[in-house]
Parts: sequence; structure tokens; C-alpha cells
Amino acid sequence: MALFLESERERYVEQGWWGTSTLADVVRGHAATNPDGVAYVVVNPAADGSSAGAGAGAGAGAGAQGDRGGQDDAVVTWAEYDATSTRLAALLVAQGLEAGDRLGVVLPDGMAVHVAFLAAEKAGLVVVGIGARAGDAEIRHLLRHTGARAVVTHAAVRGKPAGPVVASWGAGLGHVIVPRWVDGGSTDVHFDGRVVEDLGTDEARQLLAGRAVGPDELFMVNSTSGTTGLPKCVMHSVNRWMYFHRLVADSAELVEGDVFFGAVPAPFGFGLWSAHFSPALLGAPTVVMERFQTVAALRALARHRVTVLVCVSTQFIMMLNSDELRDVDLRNLRVMFTGGEAVPYERAAAFEDYTGAKVLQIYGSNESGAFSRSTVRDSRERRLRTAGKVIDEMAVRVVDEGGHDVDGPVRTGMPAGRGPALCLGYYGDDEANRQLFMDDGWMLMGDVVEVDRDGYLKVVGRTSDIIIRGGKNISAPAVEAELAEHPAVAHVAVVAMPDEVFGERVCAYVVPRPEHAVTLSDLTSFLDSRGVSREWFPEGLVIVEDLPRASGAKVAKGELRRDVRRRLDDGTVSLA
Repeated sequence: MALFLESERERYVEQGWWGTSTLADVVRGHAATNPDGVAYVVVNPAADGSSAGAGAGAGAGAGAQGDRGGQDDAVVTWAEYDATSTRLAALLVAQGLEAGDRLGVVLPDGMAVHVAFLAAEKAGLVVVGIGARAGDAEIRHLLRHTGARAVVTHAAVRGKPAGPVVASWGAGLGHVIVPRWVDGGSTDVHFDGRVVEDLGTDEARQLLAGRAVGPDELFMVNSTSGTTGLPKCVMHSVNRWMYFHRLVADSAELVEGDVFFGAVPAPFGFGLWSAHFSPALLGAPTVVMERFQTVAALRALARHRVTVLVCVSTQFIMMLNSDELRDVDLRNLRVMFTGGEAVPYERAAAFEDYTGAKVLQIYGSNESGAFSRSTVRDSRERRLRTAGKVIDEMAVRVVDEGGHDVDGPVRTGMPAGRGPALCLGYYGDDEANRQLFMDDGWMLMGDVVEVDRDGYLKVVGRTSDIIIRGGKNISAPAVEAELAEHPAVAHVAVVAMPDEVFGERVCAYVVPRPEHAVTLSDLTSFLDSRGVSREWFPEGLVIVEDLPRASGAKVAKGELRRDVRRRLDDGTVSLA
């Protein structure tokens, strides 16, 4: 299944980049040595913080759990996390799921999704991780393409009874309904409509003996957050995320006493390391919420004295724009990891100035893991104007369209890498793998980057996110970064707008800040005052209340490209 060579695996282990333990081993260790320590805090958006116990950052005792019966956030200890995942793993095996079977997981970002992931690892099952925002067509595709035998959900899916919804995803799917796992695991698990009884400890151990997924075997398949068509399925090993943890731990100088807040959906790369792997490897608490809400997130950051925030650019900008930011105490926050979209310098700098936290970036993808990273030791200019320094272990190259290496003190082209952070390739898609990997085994990304003489990488644009106006290549992310600095712009996305004369022109989709108006002339005057090339000026404007999102929380550019064509036909685009 894996596309890496066996000799590479041995080298990665010898170098200490990969290990021989699984995440289940790590959690089991915490349950034995620190059973009452806080593993997860599940945010209740209604909680006001007045009776939330000691909070995640206050220590590891049972007193940190607060009042589970009130409005407080729910706390799950390491002992509970280990026990409930073992319980679910044994129940899955008892229902006839075989080692290597695919298990779809369609759960929001609460506790249950992490219990399900860990249970699958213990049971020797391969998780098909599906984002909570995925539509029915995408879910059907992922489950059918991977050959999933069963799917895990809550009793309701997007406000509807789960049974009929799951039945619509595919005939013959086993259906597991799990509780939210915040009460010590005392509520029932259902399988195909019936309550399944708990197994005794000895029977559970016997069923699970020898079943666990190995650290460099396939443990998860998740989807790309592509903007058009049906997604491809990315294969993951545990070890790639163990290595990724080493990178971020060094970048942020993480310590056991840190408290994490992971705002990115769990099935995707940033969500996996920030809420599933790194906190467990450190033995640190993780604050999660089922759906990101700006005010609730800010209050939870303060209430639980979070030190490490992980979010996409849109989310931290929403926090920065919120009046609530002025009313919460974020003095404990010392680092924020962000990425996935262009990071506007002034907004990131403002977040640093207000909170005191350093903003760090990691450049990579669901497929590549990480090609470059910034650290707390880098200057602000390096941290905010670049995506950090290329990673030696990933053997990053810069190639031209013909696949030839680009030389020179400053290299511009497409990045390719080969190392311990890579995924195992695409599941069941030989053609996609041929496009993903070069003939020599290096993984090729679709971005255009610039790597300077010191090895710092800057994303110039995407080969698929370039607007070609009259033969001139214009980077949509670069235009977005400029427009995002306009004081009336809350969020912005730029796409190509078809044009009979120039081929394509720049169209901006803008979410205005509250009580602000935005016009096309406002934007062009602003860019002109900043000395931006006139070819970058938007020639079309659409005002929207929100930007559509793909599964991985990135802007769904494909949807916007289709929308602008419709708007041109019906005349609802403001044109220059």
C-alpha cells in the first residue's frame, strides 16, 4: 500500500524521525501514570466560565472536571479516554469487523471523534475520516471508494435522524451510533439499531490482542479539501504525524504544561496533529468545540488558559475583528499556528501585538505534511512574511514545469519533497498518484514558491490559482493579501472572471466588516495608494455575507468560480 521504500522506513526509524509506538500506546501510558489528568475539554458554547472548575490549565486532578450536570465545559481524563476507546474498539470487533476493514467516521469536533479514531487504531481498522461539513455526495463517494463496511455517527446527523441518512450513503453499511463520551462512557452504543452490550475486560483484551494498527501502516484515509469535483483519498500512517509532532514541538518549544486549542476540523492535517497527536504525545490537555464560534472560542481560550492555538487564517481574523477580544484575558497564549490560506501580515502582526503570542506558519498539505516551518526563534519578518525555512529531512527541491531543478540564490518554481512527513499516497487512484509523485519519487505540490538564499520559503501562488489577464500571470493569493489590509474588509477571496478580451480578469468576493461599505473604487484606490500594480486591481466585485468553505475550512474557490460565471450572465457583478 505504501509508496515509500522499506529502506527509507528503516532509515527514518534509525534517525529517530519515526518510532515503534502507536498513539494507543501513548494514551495507555498516560492512563496508567496520570489517570485523572485532563485529556480533553469539550467547550459548551453556553458556558459563561463562572463555574467551570479549575480549568484545563489548572492541573490534572479530578477537581478540574467542574460540574458535568450544569452549563460547564465537559472534561475527559486520560483514564476515561483510554477506557472508552478500548470499549468502543472491542464492540466494533465483536460486531464482526475484520482487521483492515474501513470504518467511516462522520462526527463533529467534540470528544467522540477522537475516541473513534483511537478505537479504530486499537481494533486494527482503517478510519475513513470525513469532515463534518461534507455533503452527502462527497460522503457517498468516500465510503464507496474506500469500501467502508461501517460508519460511526451520533444519533443525529445535521439535525436529522442518523439511520435514514446513513442508509442513503450506501446499502449494507453497518451503522454505529456513539454517545458524546463526556460522562465516563456510561451511555449506550448502538449498532444497526440495537444496543450492544459491554464486554468484560478479559473478553475485550482477547478480542483486541494483536489487532492494533502498526505505527507505519495505514491507519486513516481522509479527503483532500479540493474545490472542484469529488475529492481524492489521502492515506496516512501514524508515524508521519509522530514526525510532524517533532517539528511543531521544536518550532513552538512545546512543553508538557501547554494547553492546546485546535480549531481546525479533526479529520484533516492541522486538525490531526493539533488535537489528536501532539497533545497526547506531550500529555497535555486539548480544548475542542464541535463547531467554531468566535465569541465562544475566545472565552474558552481565556477560561482554560490556553497556550497554543491552532487555526486557519480566517478564524484568527474573526477573533481579531471581534469586540469580545477586548474583554478576555489571553495573557497565557504564547503561540498561534496558522496557515491553509494566505496570512495577511498586518492582521497577523496585530494579533501578535494584542495577545503577545507569536504567529507561526507551516507550509505543506494533507498530502505532503510539511515542507517548511517558522519557529519562535525567527524574527517577525521571517515568521509573517514567509512560510519559514525548508526542512532538511524533507529534501525540498524547487522545479520548473518540466520537472528540472531550479538553481540560483533565489529559486522560483514548484516545490517537491521526499521525507518522513509524506502521506502514503492516494487510495485506489494510480493516475492521481502519478500526478502527485514525480518519476524519481519526490512529491510535487501545485504551488508556486520562492525560496531565498537562506532557505526561507514564500508562497507566490498556485498553479491552479493563477489569473491570466492578457498574458500576465496574477497570483490570486497575493491580491487577496493586499485587499485584506483594507480597513473595511473582513474576509476576501479572489478568483478569475472570464473576459472575452483579456481572457480573465480579477474578481473579488468581499465580506465587509460590520457597519462598513465596500465599493470597487474603494478597493482600487486603496491598492493604488499602496503602490500595487494596476494589473492586480479587481475589475469585478461581489459583496457576500460569508465565503463558502470546502471540507478543510479553506475557501471553496471552485464554487466561487462557478458563481462568478452565473453572475456575469445575470448582471449581478459590480464591474469596473
